[in-house]
Amino acid sequence: MAGGIGSRFWPLSRTDYPKQFIDIMGTGRSLIQQTFDRFKTHVPVENFLVVTNQLYKDLVLEHLPELTPEQILLEPMRRNTAPCIEYANQVIQKKNPNALIAVTPADHIIMDLPEFNRITQISFDFVSEHDALLTLGIKPNRPDTGYGYIQKEAEQSHGIDDLYRVKTFTEKPNLEMANFFISSGEFSWNSGIFFWSLQSIQDSFYKYLPDIVQLFDEQSAHIGTTTEQDAINEIYSVCDNISIDYGIMEKSKNVYVLASDFGWSDLGTWGSLFANSPKDELNNVKNGENVFLYDCNNCLINVPSKKVVVVHGLEGFILVESNDTILICKKDDEQSIKRFVQDVQHKLGDHIM
Repeated sequence: MAGGIGSRFWPLSRTDYPKQFIDIMGTGRSLIQQTFDRFKTHVPVENFLVVTNQLYKDLVLEHLPELTPEQILLEPMRRNTAPCIEYANQVIQKKNPNALIAVTPADHIIMDLPEFNRITQISFDFVSEHDALLTLGIKPNRPDTGYGYIQKEAEQSHGIDDLYRVKTFTEKPNLEMANFFISSGEFSWNSGIFFWSLQSIQDSFYKYLPDIVQLFDEQSAHIGTTTEQDAINEIYSVCDNISIDYGIMEKSKNVYVLASDFGWSDLGTWGSLFANSPKDELNNVKNGENVFLYDCNNCLINVPSKKVVVVHGLEGFILVESNDTILICKKDDEQSIKRFVQDVQHKLGDHIM
């Protein structure tokens, strides 16, 4: 899933070049390339599908030249994750009705690849043998209010370590509730990475989101033909905007969570980039070849590589320059960036985003 615009990473992430196509971590590979790299260990290249906005077709092919244009599924507008997943399901149905599927966002990071590979294999093995919808839960190490939480049942399931039936899903809690979740030991962060068989997820769509799957079924003859895009455009013009979590995962009775710890972050904010980046002796993160810091601590500085930047006396700030735009914001107040962007758009127009 690669259709988001990464608005919380403004001004680095923009509508015309969102964060999944940026090498935010300085590894030499963009986030979508890193996602492709970690899954191609388990999935043949010809079995990848990227669902993205029509704006990003050329960007996807530029970043993933191993894929063909037919593997890029183009959404005409954002309709959240349930329609995105059902579109892919319809394409997969034509190719292999017995398929096993992994669903992943294109803009997350994972630091411990051997452990991720182990968890991925366990996940594929489990959904190949059971009628189950499996989500990867991340063992939390802090009371983060930016993530959804999954509550597990008390007992492990099917004799598999760290595998549990899901008891409840909770969207982003306040700090008091997040502290309670952590102290209880019953909760994982919701990674948004799923495994299931095509049969299991389609059965769930028919049961819980019949209106969406009916729209796609009515146009199924167009999938894989020259008229596919016209059919998808028509579907998206009328289908619900709904997440897979709210539409299916929170309602289904056969949902499981595999509690995992492989160095995951959804990299949703500048704060999450700060938390996952190497720091200097004063706890600063610097991205830029010519950044000079004096009496600064606990700051994140992200500027173009050749830009000379001298900063003195800041504590706990984000400083970002990109596309002739500069953002300076207290790190603790980064949730205000959304409001800043709205104000800038109101004055200068949508092109600034």
